Amino acid sequence: MKTKKVVVGAVAAAMLSLSVCSIAPAVAAGETVQISVGTAEAKAGEQFTVDVSLAGIPSTGIQAIDFTIAYDNTLITIDSVKAGAITSTNAEGSDSTSESMPIFDSSILNEEGNVNLIWTTSLADSSYWLSKDGVFCTITGTVSESAPEGTVADLKIVPGNRETHPGSGINVEKISCGYFDGTSKTYYDVATTNGKVTVPGSADVDVTRGDANCDGKILLNDAVLVMQAIGNSDAYGENGSDALRITAKGIKNADVAGGDNDKGGDLLTNADALRIQQYVLKLVSEI
Repeated sequence: MKTKKVVVGAVAAAMLSLSVCSIAPAVAAGETVQISVGTAEAKAGEQFTVDVSLAGIPSTGIQAIDFTIAYDNTLITIDSVKAGAITSTNAEGSDSTSESMPIFDSSILNEEGNVNLIWTTSLADSSYWLSKDGVFCTITGTVSESAPEGTVADLKIVPGNRETHPGSGINVEKISCGYFDGTSKTYYDVATTNGKVTVPGSADVDVTRGDANCDGKILLNDAVLVMQAIGNSDAYGENGSDALRITAKGIKNADVAGGDNDKGGDLLTNADALRIQQYVLKLVSEI
């Protein structure tokens, strides 16, 4: 297992750390790179794999990107990280700094519950930079033997787990992603989609139609949760940020309308919320 990474000898990484006050001014490019982590399902004690992908890479390319995947180390541990296809830009054989610091590198810190990921090159020639959307890396891990059935372990994309520079005492606050043109650093905005690992169980198989919040009751708040999940998915969707977001089981429960027989099967729509309301108000006898 690697120890925590100290970034040295990489001009691009040093200049692109957004919280570093360097001689080079920072310029916002006004473009957004999407980082997303996949989902997986694995039983307690079994392995899983998820892809970490980049999309919306600007035509200028990415000279350096640095971020961390955080997770609950009581539920899962990370075993290995393999570089993805888009990281093969031929920079490794042309960048002299790669002898002291790999172009793509990862640090697995299971005791802290995170894996640090970085790709950076000091080459000014953008033909060696990241330029294609696709898989950045593949993470393999193991679900804890004691993980309960129905458990969901989130894989959260957060800023790099390190200081802005060695000895600063200040942690990185933003995900670094961009390039350095020799006089100024240009960074891209970053949008993230977190991943998860689900431990299946009987709770995932049983369906209680209409029970969107999985509390064992069918009430108007189930219809409200469906509408929130549709209208504000960033907070209340399955991968949303709110603690009361709908779960995969809740989606199965709430998918009660539409489909071939108007009994569901087309995922969540406003028709599902309406059907639940009708059932609660006794306008329909079954759901």
